[in-house]
Amino acid sequence: MIKKLLLAFAISSTTIQVQAQTEEPRELTCYNKWSQKFDERGADEVEDGVYTDVIITSRIGSKANCWSGKAEVRQKKLVKFYIIKEDNTEEEVLRTWKNNSNKDVDIVNGISESMITVHNELINVLWPKKIKPKKAAAKKAPDPTDD
Repeated sequence: MIKKLLLAFAISSTTIQVQAQTEEPRELTCYNKWSQKFDERGADEVEDGVYTDVIITSRIGSKANCWSGKAEVRQKKLVKFYIIKEDNTEEEVLRTWKNNSNKDVDIVNGISESMITVHNELINVLWPKKIKPKKAAAKKAPDPTDD
């Protein structure tokens, strides 16, 4: 009985190790890459106005898409946003939103709050030009000398 238990344990732990080794690391989505950059550097406040250099992100599950876009900000809130097409025309992003998630959308650290559709699509607007500049790296001290 004990031999059977030990054998079963050995087989299951080997299987777990093989599965852990064969799992490939997940590739970051365009949203994750941008979000990480905003988290690392921070962003300046997004003032009221119309911006033609934003990124519109759409996420469903682990899939994400990012498009060039245009956004209008009034009273520090995202009002409207558009995807810019290949021919430079603009198409307003219209969805059926859950719980009016597209109303009174704040912009925090250069990224709008997530808006969610009835189909569980998450949409954010990003202001990449508001990312703060990269901070200079710390200067290394010299090694000691034999003076």
